[in-house]
Parts: sequence; C-alpha cells; structure tokens
Amino acid sequence: MGQNKMNYVETIRKKIGHDDLILAGSNIIITDSSHRILLQKRTNGTWGLLGGLMEIGESLEETAIREVKEEAHVDIAKLKLLNVFSGPQYYFTLPNRDQIYVITALFHAQIISGELLADGIESLALNYFDLENLPENMEEEYKTYIQFYKNYIKENKSI
Repeated sequence: MGQNKMNYVETIRKKIGHDDLILAGSNIIITDSSHRILLQKRTNGTWGLLGGLMEIGESLEETAIREVKEEAHVDIAKLKLLNVFSGPQYYFTLPNRDQIYVITALFHAQIISGELLADGIESLALNYFDLENLPENMEEEYKTYIQFYKNYIKENKSI
C-alpha cells in the first residue's frame, strides 16, 4: 500500500473500528507477447493480479498505474476498462475482522517501460502464467476477474 492510502484507511478505521467500509480499487491484467497473464505472489503466499485501493484524488486509471509502479516497478499504458465488479460477493471480512465492501475496476494494460521487479512488500514474486495453467493458490476474487477476462477475449477475439 502507498503511504497516503494506508494513512487514509487507518484514519477511517480509527473512527469506525471494524465496521463496514466501502473501498474502490483497480486490478490490472497485463499480458506478454505469448498472451500469458502477469501475477504477483502476495505476502500471504497466494497469487493474484496487481492492483490496489484508490487514494483520495485519484481516478481508477491513476490507481492502476500507481499500483503497478509500486508493486512491479514498471509503467503501463493503453489501459482498457474491461468491467466493474460490485455486489454482495465482494463483501469481505478480513482476518483482522475489518469488514469491507469492494468496488473493483478491471483493466487490461501494456507495459511501456521498466523492468519487472517485485517490491518485496506486497509482491514477493512476479511471474507470467498461461491462462490455462494458473497457480492453484489463488483467491476466488482473482479467479473471477481472470475468468471474466478469458470470456471477454473469447467473445471479442482481442483486447
């Protein structure tokens, strides 16, 4: 998490405790020339998409760009909004008992500069995976986003 976002969420949590909090964020599908998808190994040992929560004053696109820069040290462009996910299935109780309702914009983007490097804070590793051979230890939320992407490219034949 970026320092400002962390302070924002911590400030709100001090006021509301573990009660419901609506959070908006972005997740990003980045593919290589072989159409493999970039995933990050998170600190909890699971694999997922790059992305994170919006900070005050940001657009969802700016959130995507910042999160990829923070987590993977690369710059992205040509963001294409694929879908916005919300609803009861995006209501979570975190291990620390914080309750969150997440609204997530899913983007596809291309790396335009930089060299992939896991930040060691949120990303322990970065690897490309074939869409038909994804790691098993992924959270359902990311599986949902990736399945949507797979259906999207089937229907549209490209990005």
